[in-house]
Amino acid sequence: MSDTQPILEVENLCTTFTRGGVALPAVRDVSFNVGKGEVLGLVGESGSGKSVTLRSILGLSRRYGDVTGSVKWMGQDIAQMPERKLRHIRGRDIAMIFQEPMTSLNPLLTVGLQLTETLKAHTDMGRAARRDRAIEMLDHVGIPAAASRLNEYPHQFSGGMRQRVMIAIALAASPKLLLADEPTTALDVTIQAQILDLILSLADELEMGVILVTHDLGVVAQTCKKAAVMYAGRIVEQGDVRQVLRAPRHPYTVGLMRSVPQDVPPRSQLYTVPGTPPSLEALPQGCAFAPRCQGRTEGCLVARPPLATIAQGRSVACFNPVTDAQGAAA
Repeated sequence: MSDTQPILEVENLCTTFTRGGVALPAVRDVSFNVGKGEVLGLVGESGSGKSVTLRSILGLSRRYGDVTGSVKWMGQDIAQMPERKLRHIRGRDIAMIFQEPMTSLNPLLTVGLQLTETLKAHTDMGRAARRDRAIEMLDHVGIPAAASRLNEYPHQFSGGMRQRVMIAIALAASPKLLLADEPTTALDVTIQAQILDLILSLADELEMGVILVTHDLGVVAQTCKKAAVMYAGRIVEQGDVRQVLRAPRHPYTVGLMRSVPQDVPPRSQLYTVPGTPPSLEALPQGCAFAPRCQGRTEGCLVARPPLATIAQGRSVACFNPVTDAQGAAA
């Protein structure tokens, strides 16, 4: 592959679950790409489809729902790849940091065993080398006395410590692509900065691509090259992170930016996007954001706007996109 060709190309990814005979479209026509050493930020409210998107890329959603579309990894479509072949890619080439470490770590196995089993499956390291690598990774993510904690179990770690263990497991085999589902949510600010610095340094050193799911727009601004905003299972805006955050064009992105407190007088009411995200069981006929959008028109209520290119590397799914001046003013 050439250095300019993306290592991951996602096209028209759709994931639908079924409950009580009702189809629930959790991810709808999602498309993006990630290059070597590139960090893409996925942002949006809870329930917008970010985590399902990551799981669908790895093939984890196929067990519970219907996944269609194309997921090309290094030029090879892995969306419908047999499970046996996909296991050789998971953990070695593509690794994932899950959002809930307590439900992702095995409570019956020691932390050291869970760290080294990834290395045993995907590397040629011997037993001693695997142990040394496990200690190195625990030390990297800020766990003190790493060597003495290898034989401890997940319940002996705090929530933040368990999150660090999950990050160490994901990075242990030096993957080429890291799917990070809110990797720093349970961590204090100091450790959060340390983990983000580690991920960015590895992305630069190993040319590792990163998809970072987070609610923190400050983290996106500091760490990501590109940003994609998701709402109701769709990407509604994407492009260069500076363009998206400084001059948002979709009304939902504008609302997210206004929700970030900036020079707010004491005891004043903070801005929130009006309304709530729609249920997957009752998605609006037209634009999913229309019921919450102050700039909606009749057309927004009956038709779904496509994700259209408005400039090089910049796309928005809106019939009435916000102008640069409006976005800056908001």
